[in-house]
Amino acid sequence: MNLLQEVQKLAIPKKKIPDVKIGNTVKVHQKIKEGEKERIQIFEGLVIAINSGHGADKSITVRKVVGGIGVERTFAVYSKNIEKIEVKKQSKVRRAKLYYMRDRRGKSARLKETFVKEEEVEKSIEELAEQKAKEEEQEAAIERGEITTETEATEAPTTPEGEESKKEEAKQE
Repeated sequence: MNLLQEVQKLAIPKKKIPDVKIGNTVKVHQKIKEGEKERIQIFEGLVIAINSGHGADKSITVRKVVGGIGVERTFAVYSKNIEKIEVKKQSKVRRAKLYYMRDRRGKSARLKETFVKEEEVEKSIEELAEQKAKEEEQEAAIERGEITTETEATEAPTTPEGEESKKEEAKQE
């Protein structure tokens, strides 16, 4: 791993952030400091771009229309000023950037949407947190010398009992 990736990993806070994708309608809760007072301002809109899609410098461009005028803001996802990001809707899109939405008005600006249940959002956040914890554990084990390669860390011993319990868990869901 090169030095830049290590520094970026240290810069990413341990915040729970949902998996934001292009075409999602999100609510971004941002801390605003006015004089001595501090408040939370919510910006709700469509994610039209994800810039530098990974690492500490990941940012999203969110667009909304206010009074017939389009307003776009770019947020650094891991900024200390971002309190939280909520995913409200997911849309079916087939492009990496939705800049064409800038030219759309009225009905032509609609996307096929599916509403997201809060349980699904929380579940996806928990899964991401568990996955990151496992990756950090594996990296720590590799650094300590307990595991020689990453392939050994990903290979888990499978037993017939373990397979049966996985099948039972899948049935319950």
